[in-house]
Amino acid sequence: MEKTITKSQIKQAAQEAYEATKDIKGGLNAHYIPYLANINPDLFGLSVTLTDGTCFNFGDTEYKFGIESVSKVPTAILAMIQHTPAGVLKQIGADATGLPFNSIFAILLENDHPSTPLVNAGAISACSMVAPQGDSEDKWKAITENITALCGSAPELIDELYESETATNFNNRAISWLLKNYNRIYDDVDMSLDLYTRQCSLGITSSQLAVMGATIANGGLNPVTQKQVFDPDISPKITTMIASVGFYQHTGDWLYTSGIPAKTGVGGGVMGVMPGLFGIASFAPPLDDAGNSVKAQAAIKYFMQKLGLGIFTGDKITIVD
Repeated sequence: MEKTITKSQIKQAAQEAYEATKDIKGGLNAHYIPYLANINPDLFGLSVTLTDGTCFNFGDTEYKFGIESVSKVPTAILAMIQHTPAGVLKQIGADATGLPFNSIFAILLENDHPSTPLVNAGAISACSMVAPQGDSEDKWKAITENITALCGSAPELIDELYESETATNFNNRAISWLLKNYNRIYDDVDMSLDLYTRQCSLGITSSQLAVMGATIANGGLNPVTQKQVFDPDISPKITTMIASVGFYQHTGDWLYTSGIPAKTGVGGGVMGVMPGLFGIASFAPPLDDAGNSVKAQAAIKYFMQKLGLGIFTGDKITIVD
């Protein structure tokens, strides 16, 4: 079925989604990371960027929050750029664990690979794959420059969050050394963990994440800067990963009810990718029991349902002025 949607309809749907969900209560900030526990729980933003570069922003869309696990997406893309999608599949994998994002048990169950770059184990492994080997600062430069290219503007390291994360990352230390035991860390263990911790501590805005989502939706071409960030054949690979594990153990419920592949982070951010059409992002700190923003989920679901969109509808969607 062919369906035409106007930009004004998209803008109106985003505004309605923001207004309808801004007063939702429930959930708690990520209390186990002291910096995140103290973020104002009432902050809320919703951003949509179309593949032609049109942007719609409502609420606190320029507030820099911790990117946290949404950072797994750009680093997975960087690993695919440097090592090809097939290389990432071989060295990390692409399977959803069906378990919490920081599960050690998942590594024990699948000790031949870390399952996917979009859970903690696979993300630490992906950081270890980033070239050049053995050079922390050049690897960090590659990670941040890639995020900048995807967003069209640079993230900023939140030093207090980085310190907070470093002081409390005991579980990730265990994950890192268990991966080393199974030969799934491809550089220095402590360096790889530190790079992962640092990338999670980057400050990002919902407007930046919407541009990143639109870049993925647009075959690697940033619609704002017009820079080709990665080869088009990477887009379906990373979108498939997002669709299969983006909400961790709640991923099936999320995709069933929202219709859009999306990646979540415990900083309160959610980034969605609608292939060929747009990227969407929302931010609100209080989380559900799986670490996903309660309000951001509600806003994106409202938006998708208002427009009757979903990746499995079979509709051919055209956006017009």
